[in-house]
Amino acid sequence: MEEIASEIVLQSIITCPDCGHVETETMPTDACQCFYDCKGCQAVLKPNPSRTFGVIGVSGLAPQWFETDFSFFVSNKGGASLRLEAEYDLLFTQRLVLEPSLEANIAFSNDPETGVGSGLSDIELGLRLRYEVSREIVPYIGVNWERKIGRTADLASEEVEDSNVFSIVTGLRIFF
Repeated sequence: MEEIASEIVLQSIITCPDCGHVETETMPTDACQCFYDCKGCQAVLKPNPSRTFGVIGVSGLAPQWFETDFSFFVSNKGGASLRLEAEYDLLFTQRLVLEPSLEANIAFSNDPETGVGSGLSDIELGLRLRYEVSREIVPYIGVNWERKIGRTADLASEEVEDSNVFSIVTGLRIFF
């Protein structure tokens, strides 16, 4: 029988309100950090102390080797939301991998302070091509498309934000 390994993953998605740069960061387990330096515009971001979220998540492999993440968020203001993520690795060779991804966010109530409307609030589709020089060094290039939907799109247009964003990403993943 196959043994299933479980571990807690502490990740946070940080979006800069100044330049819109989005970064997924692994949160430290041995220290507390009350600020974040944006890699897009070098602004120092500080948390909003009036809002706190609790999250319960499940991460793992679904049938057909889809990597999935389900996260349920509850704020101290009473708002709740759900995030669904899925990724899949298409191997062209042992080192050249194409990774399509999908993310959908569902809010259970309106929250005009954060610009989120109830219902399906946004979706994100991505496609990354990576070359694994080694397991520790992996350059990649890709495209990303984000779309705000429903009331969230209405709130974004009121704030003169674009509800449909296309971006090209490139980077280097390094493990040590």
